Amino acid sequence: MKKSLPDFDRLTDRLINEPSDEPMVVIKTNLDPKQVTEENPYTHGKQTVSKTFEMFFKGEET
Repeated sequence: MKKSLPDFDRLTDRLINEPSDEPMVVIKTNLDPKQVTEENPYTHGKQTVSKTFEMFFKGEET
């Protein structure tokens, strides 16, 4: 029995982003900057990100 995949454009409970060019490990600590775009390897220098992206890296629930 084959299950059909969900429509990924309609998913709101997860963050789907482009994969990184190289492997990396990212760990959140109390020494992290207050702004989620600052020194974040997933933003690649972008100053603005989506609300979902920001909530994910702040550890907030959607």
